[in-house]
Order: sequence, then C-alpha cells, then structure tokens
Amino acid sequence: MTDSKKRRMSLLDDLAQAGAGPATASMMATNSALRSARDAVDSHRIWELDPEQIIDDRTADRLNPKDVADLRVSIEAVGQTVPILVRRDPASPDRYLLVYGRRRLEAVRASDRVGKVRAMIAAMDDKAAVRAQASENTARRDLSFIERALFAHELTESGFGTQAEVAEVLNVTKSAISMALSVVRAVGQDLARAIGPAHGIGRPRWEALVKDLQATGMDSGDLVAVAERARANMSEDGDSSVAAFEAVGKRLRKAATPASTSTRGSSRPLVLGGQRVGRVVRTTDGIRLDLRIDDKDFADWLHEQATPALEELHARWKKRG
Repeated sequence: MTDSKKRRMSLLDDLAQAGAGPATASMMATNSALRSARDAVDSHRIWELDPEQIIDDRTADRLNPKDVADLRVSIEAVGQTVPILVRRDPASPDRYLLVYGRRRLEAVRASDRVGKVRAMIAAMDDKAAVRAQASENTARRDLSFIERALFAHELTESGFGTQAEVAEVLNVTKSAISMALSVVRAVGQDLARAIGPAHGIGRPRWEALVKDLQATGMDSGDLVAVAERARANMSEDGDSSVAAFEAVGKRLRKAATPASTSTRGSSRPLVLGGQRVGRVVRTTDGIRLDLRIDDKDFADWLHEQATPALEELHARWKKRG
C-alpha cells in the first residue's frame, strides 16, 4: 500500500479522534459505514469551500438549534478543527451535497467572521451518504432517544430501507427501532420537535408519556403550545427541552386525574367464550376498551371490523325507540 493511500485511509480516523474521546474514536474506526466514507475520500487534501456551494437536503438528525450558536462562537475563537464531509452534486459540478457536519456548516454560515468551511470531498451514492451521516452521529453517542427515533422514522418514511437496515445503520436492534418508531407515531412529529432533544430522557419515560397521551386523548396541538411555553420560559442555564418534556407530562397527568376519579366504579369486565378478555371503561369524554385477544386471526379480523361493528351498534342504539 502506498504512503498516499495510507494517509488517505487514516484521514477520517484522525479527524474522528480530534473531535471525540478515545473510546468513541475506537468505535468509529471499526464502523463499516465510516470506513466506506473514509475510503471514498478522493484526496487527503482539506478544501476550503464557499458555504453557499453546499446543499443540505438530508434527513434531519438533531433538534437543538442552540448547538449551532455555541459552535459558531467556538469556530470564531479557535477555528474549525474538524472538517465536514461533502460529495459532488451530480446535477451541478460547482455544487456539493452535505454528507455530515450540518452544525459546522450552519455555524460558518451564521458567522460574519468566518467565510469558508473546511471540507473533505468524497465519492459516494445516496445510500452510502446516509449511512455515513448516521454512523458519524451514532459514533459520537450524543443523539438523544427522541432524536434517534425521529431520524429512524424519517429514514423509513423516505424509503431508505427496511427497519432492519435502519437498525444496522444506527447500530441498534430491529426491536429497538420498532419501539422507537411506535413512540414517534404515538407522540407525533410536531409534539416531539416542540419538546426537543430532551437529553437524559430515555425510552421508558417517553413510553410512559405515550401511555398518558393515549389515556387522556388530549389534542397534540394543545400540548405543542405547552412545550413551547415551557421552552420560552426556561433560563439559559437549564435544558429547555427537558423542561418542555416535564411540562407536557405534568399537563397529561393533570388531565388524567379527573377522568380516573369520575370513572371509579364504572369499569366492567368483557367476557368472551366464558373467559375474561378485558374491560370497558366509561371516561369523562367517552368509552375506552381494553382487550387482550390471544387468537391472532380473530384479533386481526376484529382490528379490521372495528369501525363496521361500531356503526352497527350505533344503528341498533338509534332503533331502540
């Protein structure tokens, strides 16, 4: 192997070590997606590019805009120590597509003191670029649970690949992706983004929030407003996204309290074939059915027929005279 090839192959590993601790750098060095990105770099040269030449149309993976402001101050003070990674735009030879380094790119764009962004140029296709983006952020271990969940959701919705392929990119199990996607779908992207990254709030607490949300049936638009007020009222020293998460959770628990009081004694068992399979609960604003169906075929059929069955029951109720 030539010295030039060796230098080219070690370039991204050196940069990773400059921006992360030894443990993180070791994990990045063994990551296949980052190795592919490293091998794709067409020169060991670090280029200085006009930020306006770079297009960022990737799937978002971060939620906290304050990161960019902090990074801008740092780059203006000590310079951009870690380059971003771009690839050439096949539709325009004078433009580049961002692979990773969004915060660094946005920080330079926002600066009136730094005019160029330091970048490496790689040759890779769309899927390889997404893998490199995901692996670079995953290796640093600084994405929160909900940021990873939203990233996984957007990858699956954009047609990147199956849940198994997304799990491989994010270095997690397929079941972890499935659970993360269920949280995003239940909470909704608008509410999740209004809350923000909420570092330190893991999957169990997000799942508890989902249960409270489903139990109350509150409108997500109202909860978005709760989250936004909490973030606006938070001091700069605190984590506004954690405050927003706590505020939304508190609002849901408050909404659930009168419902649980009013339904006390109004829960009835549901029996099928002589065996109890769940219960029906009268709440302040409707009816809640809790069912446990062991027969998978019947459960699937019931899932499909729920609306027609409800229509039939409603028609029978209207004919009571």
